[in-house]
Amino acid sequence: MAKAMSAQDRVIPSAEGIAASIRGTKSKGLPPVHLWNPPFCGDLDMRIARDGTWFYLGTPIGRAPLVKLFSSILRKDGDKYFLVTPVEKVGITVDDAPFVATDFEVTGEGDAQLLTFTTHVGDTAVAGADHPIRVERDAETGEPSPYVLIRANLEALIDRKSFYRLVECGTHHDVDGQSWFGVWSSGAFFPIIPSEDLPD
Repeated sequence: MAKAMSAQDRVIPSAEGIAASIRGTKSKGLPPVHLWNPPFCGDLDMRIARDGTWFYLGTPIGRAPLVKLFSSILRKDGDKYFLVTPVEKVGITVDDAPFVATDFEVTGEGDAQLLTFTTHVGDTAVAGADHPIRVERDAETGEPSPYVLIRANLEALIDRKSFYRLVECGTHHDVDGQSWFGVWSSGAFFPIIPSEDLPD
């Protein structure tokens, strides 16, 4: 149901309306959301949880094709996330990263190694200079949170099982005079942890 914003006299589209709008564009592949500049219509009660589950009005969206459709029109401007169509732009909440990398394939060896990630909505990306891997560590627990850039400012949280596999592909390499443990992909080295901090 569309919801009126009396203060600004604008209407927030419903999730159903947005889905119908994007289906009407009949684009092949990912829609060119970076080219669209529609008016901002307010925030939608939609949230992406850390595990990649999409919620609308507090209820999980159980239809995978609908989640994939919404994910195709996701855009990040600054620190905020939006669903964008040619005629509307609505804000949504993302708890961590909008995607979850649930698997990856390894080809090649050494600095010629290629890591191809797949997300829970079916996107793929080969890690490299254009799709970097980064690892944040919790300041208190040291727990790692690994990410890979999927497209245009949109990252995927690499799930635990995939991260364990990623570590198995790791090696040591000097970065700015310091030895790091990390992984190679597409000729780029991505540090995970200083070698001296690596548990035995």
